[in-house]
Amino acid sequence: MPTLVPPLENVPGHLRLASSIRAFRLRGGMSQRQLAARMSVPRTYVSKIENEKACPTLSSLERLAKALCITVPDLLTGGERNRDEEIRELIEDPFIAEMVPFLNKLNGMQMTSILGQVRDMTLHPRRSAS
Repeated sequence: MPTLVPPLENVPGHLRLASSIRAFRLRGGMSQRQLAARMSVPRTYVSKIENEKACPTLSSLERLAKALCITVPDLLTGGERNRDEEIRELIEDPFIAEMVPFLNKLNGMQMTSILGQVRDMTLHPRRSAS
């Protein structure tokens, strides 16, 4: 059963960062162990940050953001953007714009496969041959 995270607008300011980190981690489908590995820190450190037993340093915030594939401002604000902004940003991307006409022709399994491949490419980019 997935862990439920309260909406960030209902969380007091001092709890917002911990909730934001947990929400981004869960949205990315990562465990605390996976996030810690990406940050090169012990899993217990991620747990302490999420449970407000430790306050991340600026360096840790930068590593957290990088590991979560977001920006530090997104981390601090909870990444609150409206859906229209997200859609507009996606459609402006030439790769996405080229794919849009084909999306309604995919079945669920094909869509899941493609999304997984795109996620893998963005999280683990390959270096091009020079």
